Amino acid sequence: MDIQFTEEQELLRSSVQRLLRDQYDFEARRKIVASEEGFSRTQWEAFAELGLLAAPFSENAGGLGGGPLSTMIIMHEFGRHLVVEPFLETVVLAGSLIEHAGTPEQQQAFIPGIVDGNKIWALAWTEKVSRFDFADVTTTARREGNDYVLSGTKTMVIAAPWADYLIVSARTSGDDRDRAGVSLFVVDRRAAGLDLQSFKTIDGRRAAEISLREVRGQLLGREGKGVALLEAGRDRAIAALCAEAVGAIGELNSATLDYSKTRKQFGTTIGSFQVLQHRMVDMFIAHQEALSLMQHLSLNLSAGDGLSRLASGAKSKIGYAAKFVADQAVQLHGGMGMTDEFNVGHYFKRISSINIQFGDPAFHVLRYAQLDAAA
Repeated sequence: MDIQFTEEQELLRSSVQRLLRDQYDFEARRKIVASEEGFSRTQWEAFAELGLLAAPFSENAGGLGGGPLSTMIIMHEFGRHLVVEPFLETVVLAGSLIEHAGTPEQQQAFIPGIVDGNKIWALAWTEKVSRFDFADVTTTARREGNDYVLSGTKTMVIAAPWADYLIVSARTSGDDRDRAGVSLFVVDRRAAGLDLQSFKTIDGRRAAEISLREVRGQLLGREGKGVALLEAGRDRAIAALCAEAVGAIGELNSATLDYSKTRKQFGTTIGSFQVLQHRMVDMFIAHQEALSLMQHLSLNLSAGDGLSRLASGAKSKIGYAAKFVADQAVQLHGGMGMTDEFNVGHYFKRISSINIQFGDPAFHVLRYAQLDAAA
């Protein structure tokens, strides 16, 4: 599959490429990750000025109406440059939940702050024993006046240390794993009773363990519909993560091919060894297959029926392809492949993180089979 981009989409892609080429090379990225805050507000403002934070939102919501294909274009380029800024968490996850589930008042209150880059969001749904199950929620929420009061803990909340607001899943009724009893809430990250312990992840991002003790929040969407909203959000997030992974795969292939043309062993370049040529062909094929799946998923993101199955199929196939390419790239670069000064190891770490976000490849193979059997 080869998408023929419109003039506007080509302009978006070239604009992102130019910005990242000029301002976000590997050394600039290393400095950002090593900084105290762990991301660049200057770059985040540049993304907003370029319209990247507005691109996926509909025009009715104050965006540019680019939809899933604009997200794919942006995340693909972000994957090529290992961008750490929280586009996925703020725009793809939180922003889309607000747009699809929020009241008109909530959309007017929250989306403009995302679009102009003034507010950062994070999604807090994982708990220590929940793994990939949206319904396995022990955090509770009870109604108190017009608001709700939340108590519980969330783990591994990506981008929470940077966030101004959180979307938190909490149980409003039912027992553990009761799908009908989970709701979503908007919580101010600096609210009284909210404790946040931040840490650095393996791929250079920031995450947090969050404790909520009688924290006030406002309902997002309808009560008891949280799992369905999160599942739809997962499909959108998977499409974005697949695009990011494909961008990383392409860069690993290019770096490995270039290295094979210069690294000499036994008096000749390693690229002349037939066994390594075969391996790099396999890497190229894996990239092309992943690229086609990425495009197919993004094109069908708004199709409705069968989308979750397609998302799981893409997540598993691209996940395995990305791991294969990352493993080969590290091995073919030898010991230098895992040094901090060289970018290959950083791509390897990011791919490893992508592979476990919203379900690892093995989880999605099983989910695909279950959805296929139920179809």
